[in-house]
Formats: sequence, C-alpha cells, structure tokens
Amino acid sequence: MHKHLQLVREFHQQYGVAQAEFSESVHLADMDVVRRQALLLACGSETCNAIAEGDLLKILAGLIDLAYNAVAAIACRGDDIASVSANWRQDGSVLTVVRQLSDKINACTSGETVHYSGLYALCEQLTRGFVNADFDQAFRLVHQHLIGQTSGSGSAHLPDLSVALYE
Repeated sequence: MHKHLQLVREFHQQYGVAQAEFSESVHLADMDVVRRQALLLACGSETCNAIAEGDLLKILAGLIDLAYNAVAAIACRGDDIASVSANWRQDGSVLTVVRQLSDKINACTSGETVHYSGLYALCEQLTRGFVNADFDQAFRLVHQHLIGQTSGSGSAHLPDLSVALYE
C-alpha cells in the first residue's frame, strides 16, 4: 500500500469516513463522485487563484489539497494509488499548468482510480517541478494538521508549509 494512501486511510478511520477494505475495489456511487468532483473543483479553483497571485505557499497548499482529496477517493474505493505518469513539461507558461490541472480534475468525473491517480501524480510533479518543494513533507504536514483537527487540537488554518519549500 502506498505510504500516502496509508495516511489518508488513517485519517478516514479516525474521522469515521466510510471506505472499502483495502484491495476490495468497489465503484463509487454517482453522488459520491459528484461530491468528490465538487471538492476537487473547489480545490482547483483555489489553486488557480494562488497561481494568479503568484503565491508559492498557497499554490503548494492547493496542490497538496488536490492530491489528498484524490487519494481520499482512491481510499474510499479500496484501491491503491495506480502508477501513472504525469505529462507536464515545464514550458514557462502558467496556462500549461492550469490546463493540465483542469484536464486531470475533469477526468476524475469517471470515478476511476486511474484518473484520481493521474491527478495525484500531476500534483506531485508540479510540487517538485513548478513550486520546487518537497511533496512528501508537505503531504505529511497537511495530514498531521488534519489529524490534529479531528482531535480538537488543531487550528483552523493550514500548517506552515514553508519548511517544505526548497531554497
């Protein structure tokens, strides 16, 4: 099982989110796909706004939120993150980034693990190549923050992700 999937499954267990047993591979109900799509679209909008502002920390937070929510859908299906490649190439244009994110988010309307995995892979690649940050560290920081929220000890604000940025 992928390490980030383990973290999300832990969050689901602590927070009481229904998820299929690992490797059970169930289909998501249509309304579950719609709810997840709405969440991904909201996260995508925040990420695009952060790109427009040029705020690297907000971009990083948006990418991690997208990745976390994509993995959450995979966890609910009972699948593992599929090994897929992200085809983003740095060409100096933010429109390319926005286009790729939009396409990957849109593909998730299928409710299939391969498309959620594709979004996750793109977020990982953009975190490293576009934002120049440590994806794993940022993912873990957000996870720890979310786990702290469920126990009542976390703050409403996102954790400081600046430690995940490379100098």
